[in-house]
Amino acid sequence: MSADKIILAHDYLIQMGGAERLFASMHRAWPDAPVYVSATDHAHLLPDFNDAVIHNSWMQRLPGINKHHKKLFPIYPFAFKSFGHLDADAAVVSSSGFSKWLRFTPRTRVFGYCHTPPRFFWQTDHYLKNEVKSGLLKAIARLFVLWLRPSDLACSKKTHHFIANSKNVQNRIREFYGRDSVVIYPPVEVHKFRVTPQHDGSYLILSRLVSYKGIDRAVAAFLKNGRRLVIAGGGPDRGRLEELAGGAPNIVFKGRVSDADAISLIETCRAFVLPGSEDFGITPLEAQAAGKPVLAFGDGGALETVIDGQTGTLFTDPSPEGITACVERLESTIWDPNLIRQHAERFAEPVFIAAMQNYVCEKMAEPAPKLP
Repeated sequence: MSADKIILAHDYLIQMGGAERLFASMHRAWPDAPVYVSATDHAHLLPDFNDAVIHNSWMQRLPGINKHHKKLFPIYPFAFKSFGHLDADAAVVSSSGFSKWLRFTPRTRVFGYCHTPPRFFWQTDHYLKNEVKSGLLKAIARLFVLWLRPSDLACSKKTHHFIANSKNVQNRIREFYGRDSVVIYPPVEVHKFRVTPQHDGSYLILSRLVSYKGIDRAVAAFLKNGRRLVIAGGGPDRGRLEELAGGAPNIVFKGRVSDADAISLIETCRAFVLPGSEDFGITPLEAQAAGKPVLAFGDGGALETVIDGQTGTLFTDPSPEGITACVERLESTIWDPNLIRQHAERFAEPVFIAAMQNYVCEKMAEPAPKLP
């Protein structure tokens, strides 16, 4: 399919995380396709989008949009609807939130790449506990959920083909939307990492520091076992984690690091640590691209990205004793860095791009499915 007959959409290009890097890969798959988002932080935009034709909604002009975009959740549906009915042969909509509210002409085939059904709508208690501190805001948010959840469900019914980023999310799509989907795993920039068997003995966490990531589990365990734990990243939970660490010399907080420093930390660590449950989790695969084993909580996306005993070790007991036992198992295992790298290559960006292009072409060659 020619690129001028397809459009791309994403929730917003403000925080440059894993979803935005995946969307950059979609842009590389269809480089001439116009991009529709609610708003863009051009000062921090990934350079991958420098050649993209980006259409922002009127939210782009709101004061403080880059800082307060999460608090403005009630107006995103109106922002995406303000684009009117977009016309194309196909639309690939990347979403964990509101881009599903885009409207299309009847002839447009809609492909929804789902990072997760919005936690705010479908896992409200969990989301509010970790993302909203104000009791008043939580009460207001719950009122909006009564409207937004059925609207989100209605939008899901306008998607012809669902693509899940993992089997974990595939199950949620079935549970919340009642829809089948195919799994196309997110891309990993494997080429950026060198296989480095040498290490400095440290265990590495590279993450946004928020409570649901379970980083406090790792801090408690490494305080007990005395091994060096390096924590890179920033976030609202940093103060609590530093207090928990109590100034222990073997627990090192690096704060936010550049991409180059993150790669260096990964390439020189003993192992990567994923102490919480992730929808998918790209950073553990980046560590495997460097030939490093992963110590991971055996839940969520880790069950699809870490092969226990071959590319890492999985623990099911998150207590300090359970994690320490898993650390000792990792230390006693002889790892093959090249084998670990080969596993990561299954998730490389060219694999993702080919899978996306092939799936869209395959489905466009078939009659449009009847929407529910």
